[in-house]
Amino acid sequence: MDAVTKIAMNGLSGGTIADLADFAHSQPSIPERTISERRRYRTIWISDIHLGTRGCNADLLIDFLDHVDSETLYLVGDIIDGWRLKKKFYWPAAHNDVVWRLLKRAKRGAHVVYIPGNHDEVVRQFCGLDFGGIAIRRNAVHETADGRRLLVLHGDEFDAITLAHRWLAHVGDAAYEFMMALNRWVNAYRRAFSLPYWSLSKHAKAKVKNAVQFISNYEEIVAQAAGARGVDGVVCGHIHTAEFRDINGIAYYNDGDWVEGCTALVEHFDGRMELLHWADEIAARETSRPTAQIEMLAA
Repeated sequence: MDAVTKIAMNGLSGGTIADLADFAHSQPSIPERTISERRRYRTIWISDIHLGTRGCNADLLIDFLDHVDSETLYLVGDIIDGWRLKKKFYWPAAHNDVVWRLLKRAKRGAHVVYIPGNHDEVVRQFCGLDFGGIAIRRNAVHETADGRRLLVLHGDEFDAITLAHRWLAHVGDAAYEFMMALNRWVNAYRRAFSLPYWSLSKHAKAKVKNAVQFISNYEEIVAQAAGARGVDGVVCGHIHTAEFRDINGIAYYNDGDWVEGCTALVEHFDGRMELLHWADEIAARETSRPTAQIEMLAA
């Protein structure tokens, strides 16, 4: 049994987390693709992967990791879903492959910072330590290429439901899992008809007034807290809603998730920030492929 499966089944311990360094020497079930023109960024932020759940879009994330590189990678919480794994163990090979790719980045020299969230809060006991080349921190301050200081944290610290009513958070988690099950059925149908990935839960959340108000309030509270820390902006995750907007002079960035939106936040080498919607990137790639093939045949 490899170290990652031990962690998924039993939680983190000093022994199993130390074994992660050796895991990078193994071989993934989905081989890492050799992409001739991998995109390079100064920094990448991803969060809310929720490994250990059926809602995790591991295949899309593997595709993303095989197409991009960065000097720094922030894992902004809820990478492994300990809440779900405690209820029912689920850990397919593709989830191992995601961890393998993340560890491989650290081994190749990328600066990888892991900021645990509420679903992987068991990792918080290791904050301040480094394992397998990955620095585990409660939060971080990132300086962009153009000199701005960004506070990086998961964001559950500002979720009143998670903090004050933990039982309600777990009820909401169960309802969310039901929505994600519907989402899987919808996308299985869409794949059968060669349609691109589409998030039912993301669409529903955008249409529900209370959810929209909660997201807006959350963003403003996080931005206000960042301003009080004297930084220029904040990068967080937690609410599975990718966003970039100015809130009273504070740049608010949310890198989204890999359950609903499949998004990442990236910093270019000039300090410019961009949100990547990877399902859209794949759809555009597939659409352009027939045209490229026709041009090659014509040549």
